[in-house]
Amino acid sequence: MRVALVHEFLIQMGGAEKVLQNFHEIFPTAPVYTLFYDRARTGGVFDGWDIRTSKLQKFKQRYKWTLPLMPRAIESFDFSGYDVVLSDSSAFAKGIITKKPTVHICYCHTPTRYLWESMDEYAANLAYPSFIKLALKHYLKFNLKKWDYKSAQRPDYFIANSKTVQGRIKKYYDRDSTVIYPPVDTDFYNRKKGGKGEYFLTGSRLEPYKKIDLVVQAFNELKLPLKVVGTGTELEKLKTTAKSNVEFVGRVSDEQLRDLYCGAQAFVFPAIEDAGIMVLEALSSGTPVIGLNRGGTAEFVEDPENGVLFENQTIKDILAAVKRFQDMQFDSEKIRETALPFDKKEFKRKITEFIYLSLNPSLLKEKDREPHAYSN
Repeated sequence: MRVALVHEFLIQMGGAEKVLQNFHEIFPTAPVYTLFYDRARTGGVFDGWDIRTSKLQKFKQRYKWTLPLMPRAIESFDFSGYDVVLSDSSAFAKGIITKKPTVHICYCHTPTRYLWESMDEYAANLAYPSFIKLALKHYLKFNLKKWDYKSAQRPDYFIANSKTVQGRIKKYYDRDSTVIYPPVDTDFYNRKKGGKGEYFLTGSRLEPYKKIDLVVQAFNELKLPLKVVGTGTELEKLKTTAKSNVEFVGRVSDEQLRDLYCGAQAFVFPAIEDAGIMVLEALSSGTPVIGLNRGGTAEFVEDPENGVLFENQTIKDILAAVKRFQDMQFDSEKIRETALPFDKKEFKRKITEFIYLSLNPSLLKEKDREPHAYSN
């Protein structure tokens, strides 16, 4: 079976890239088609892979400026000769063009967020002159949004990474999908060094929509030690507002992150997450999560079994949740058990089975097409 993988941008490391790594472990010889690849920004993680970039590769240092060219670039890849193309997408990868008998399966992290849910916020936070922002917003609304919907009709099958995303796929693309939650390496995150420390942990890509600023401000008031993992455009701004009890540890290795999870009192996560691999990593480490009761976080965290949920993205709600957490007791082993159903071995099994069924339509019974057929 000839398989190709498609990933939008290999220019950073995050949850989507971890999913891609699992796909590559299933199909180690499969080429990876991507718009841009930057080895330095990805730390050499993809060394030795067969990576095939688009004609836009030469603009990788200023890739955001090529946005109007990305649809045509993703459509230009040739997938003739492949039995299966497995794309993972939050924007462009689903837009590849395949021809029968090639089967295209899209693992969707989310419908394009800045087109369907946060266009105004996205445009406002760009460091561009106002006239460029205005032109970009017009392009997003009247051009790219239409292309995005049209391209979402191309995959033969959609896999959603959560029930939350499954709902968005139906709402914005009018497509059915099957839920297969993202993978976590529960064996890796089971390693412990010592007991719990006094600090709380938060982290993600430090971008405005992740709302890490709310956690920093809440802990400024609480005066409790907080460690912040990650980098992004908000880093310097957050540093200027943080008090001495808040430590920014920046980008860390997987081993360092594991130790931070294991030593934390709790992982505090205020974002509306599509699925939330960091939430699963924390739970796999036996660490409770204090998180927003929306999105993927609410699908993994059950209050009070393995964490505390709050209702609104406000400093007040985070303060109340942390204070409530301090009066509660948690069992690390029981918390870890709640993450085991999302182990990477189970993820790979479900992906492999789904591909096999997609190549054998007679076996893909109606019950297998229904939502949640593969969900945990």
